[in-house]
Amino acid sequence: MSLVSHTAPSRRHNVPLRLLKTYTMEIILTLLVIFLIAVAPGFASTGNILNVLRTVAMLGIIAFGMTAVIVCGEIDLSVGAGAALAGCIVAWFGDQFSGVFGEWGAVIVGFAAALLLGFTLGYLTGRFRQWFNVPTFITTLALFAALRGFANLITGGFPLSSFPSGFDFLGGGYLFGIPFPVYIFALTFVGMHILMKYTSFGREVYAVGGNMEAARLSGIDIWRIKAWTLGLTGALTAVSGTLIASQIGAGTGTTATGMELDVIAAVIIGGTSLFGGKGRIWGTLIGVLFLGCISNGMTLMNVSEYWQYVVRGGIILGAVLLNQVLDRVR
Repeated sequence: MSLVSHTAPSRRHNVPLRLLKTYTMEIILTLLVIFLIAVAPGFASTGNILNVLRTVAMLGIIAFGMTAVIVCGEIDLSVGAGAALAGCIVAWFGDQFSGVFGEWGAVIVGFAAALLLGFTLGYLTGRFRQWFNVPTFITTLALFAALRGFANLITGGFPLSSFPSGFDFLGGGYLFGIPFPVYIFALTFVGMHILMKYTSFGREVYAVGGNMEAARLSGIDIWRIKAWTLGLTGALTAVSGTLIASQIGAGTGTTATGMELDVIAAVIIGGTSLFGGKGRIWGTLIGVLFLGCISNGMTLMNVSEYWQYVVRGGIILGAVLLNQVLDRVR
């Protein structure tokens, strides 16, 4: 009897700590928004909120895929360059083949090519890891340089803006008063949330990231899972790159410079462990919104761009430390 009476209160007392552990970033994001409403001029205006949503949409589409990659125990450093290349491929097809397929036909074919290339490179990165035991950190770092170079090669180092009339709607237009990229962002979130939480594939991703050897012994094709998560992220990178090209009206090799770091930061801030096996698509959504709000707020407050980098670096480090502390909460 004494054992029961002593353990039951302990569990009850742990409930607030567990809730804090689960919803820490949601609480921090709420406090951040309240703070920015108070100190950042115009932060709460409808126009600014829509601007934040449009900005984070491009980032979040890739970050949702990256969550699966990191949960699986891998990483992809090439997504920024991949986004630039996707936009350049779409623009190049529009420039070279509009006479063959028509203006919109050439762009659609270009997008399909970018989508296929993104998935293929990601998938082969996973298989390369299997065949030669080269960490994806190294493989995607090589792709980071190669894809950026290839993007500049096909554009000649200059912006290529061979898009049909109306193409700018994809990245810059509004549907029912909401930026169109936000719809793609929302659909990607829902799709990835369902995939990771309610399908056997999602469960296998967590199993592989949590204990690769145990997953292998249980019959899971671990390399297929890794390859598919990387391929999926490559495809989502192509989607985001096309939206960015539409927004700025050109495909250029300098697009999305440093985007890979923001993507990884959003995933980490959302609570995904770099060691694999742990992470939530919902958490990544919070991380993306957090980065978007903090960046927008500092801009509105005229904080120097250099200080913004310092702050973002501190946030990433703080998120890692916070997650380490919360992991010890029982």
